[in-house]
Amino acid sequence: MALQKRDYDAVIVGSGPNGLAAAILMQQQGLSVMLIEGKDTIGGGLRSAELTLPGFTHDICSAIHPLAVASPFFKTLPLADHGLEYLYPGIAAAHPFDDGTAAFLDHSIEKTAAQFGVDEKVYAYLMHSVTKAWPLIENDTLGPLGFPKHPLVMANFGLKALTSATYFVNRFKTIQARGLFGGMAAHAIQPLSNLATSAIGLVLMSAGHLKGWPVPKGGSSAIANALAGYFEAIGGEIATGTFIKSMDQLPSANAVLFDITPKQLLQIAGHKFSSLYKWQLERYRYGMGVFKVDWALDGPIPFTAETCRRAGTIHLGNTFEEIAQTEQQTSNGKQAEKPFVLLAQQSLFDPTRAPEGKHTAWAYCHVPNGSTQDMTDAVERQVERFAPGFRDLILGKYTMNTAQIEAHNPNYIGGDINGGIIDLGQLFTRPALRWSPYKTSAKGLYICSSSTPPGGGVHGMCGYSAAKKALKDVFKIDVV
Repeated sequence: MALQKRDYDAVIVGSGPNGLAAAILMQQQGLSVMLIEGKDTIGGGLRSAELTLPGFTHDICSAIHPLAVASPFFKTLPLADHGLEYLYPGIAAAHPFDDGTAAFLDHSIEKTAAQFGVDEKVYAYLMHSVTKAWPLIENDTLGPLGFPKHPLVMANFGLKALTSATYFVNRFKTIQARGLFGGMAAHAIQPLSNLATSAIGLVLMSAGHLKGWPVPKGGSSAIANALAGYFEAIGGEIATGTFIKSMDQLPSANAVLFDITPKQLLQIAGHKFSSLYKWQLERYRYGMGVFKVDWALDGPIPFTAETCRRAGTIHLGNTFEEIAQTEQQTSNGKQAEKPFVLLAQQSLFDPTRAPEGKHTAWAYCHVPNGSTQDMTDAVERQVERFAPGFRDLILGKYTMNTAQIEAHNPNYIGGDINGGIIDLGQLFTRPALRWSPYKTSAKGLYICSSSTPPGGGVHGMCGYSAAKKALKDVFKIDVV
């Protein structure tokens, strides 16, 4: 049956990395695509601004981008032609300890492994096996649940990735190797005793060894601007400043893809869904939130461990056991006194971020979902713990609690930047248990946000997979 004449072939609601990816893929197929963004600027979690003082550029949400540079879809796009330049810290990530030393993630597996003493061979064997497998399984790992192209390779990875971090870490004996892995796994934003928390640690470490953890020159907004620039260059249209609250606000289209979470999807289109699908979306679970601090600094952070002064990302949590304890406390609704802090120091590698001789720093800690407790002092004490004299350098600061984070980006429900907890129960069935997680129960309506597989992170693969499904269903176009 022929498609009806509409204003556009497809409309995308939301311009985060997934919305942009979906819009690009559909426009590449020769369709007419409109991308609608509620804010005055595009990007979702890819926005940058002078939050503290004039001349200091801060990333409002995401800051370091190992998954963006490793994304199977983004790698195919000419983003450098649209102004995107990645800068690579000498050390991807560092993890300091109370004794003044630090573990680190280097591009080289051998250099990383050499610091671990009795764990050297274990780490080297592990990461060589994962990095060798990754090119064969990346599309399946970063896509919906299905039969993998390389089932034996995927099964071998899955045996490691689907374990809890607290179980997996017992492969290591040294405080250094255990701590480094703990900081990586804590990116899962859930208790480290949960199954599948090893997955995020393994993916981030392998990304560091394969591609690095780069900083986009000028701010994370540079990624969004490059994606948007390419989209418009191939004929796509973007409308900003239009916050969608009802289906009636949308132009007519044969397919509508929503880069939003289940909560907003129900508000906008719930009346079109089956009772079963609505019931599933209403039971979708959100995870811990974050409290974020940005600083304008009079100089670089004076970390005791020299390695930390050369890393783009710093994980502040000391031992694996301390991180596991604080993450569990936070998940239980109790704020930790010494929270795990994820810190980035982009201006060390990108001088465009601050005036000459000055610096920026970006950090967040995990908090109970919806918490409005001011964690500024706790976060700064964690930085000072590993970098005495840090507070003396502060020229200005800007903080955001979970309510302010959600106000800035409605996808971050209760401060949850992952679009819903990515535990085993929602790893492949997010946002609902369906044959396709992207297809809603209403004809022509799809969800393409991080509330779908593979979840949070700047990689665009949720949007890419959702667009593939819509292209096949609605337009009978198969994208290989």
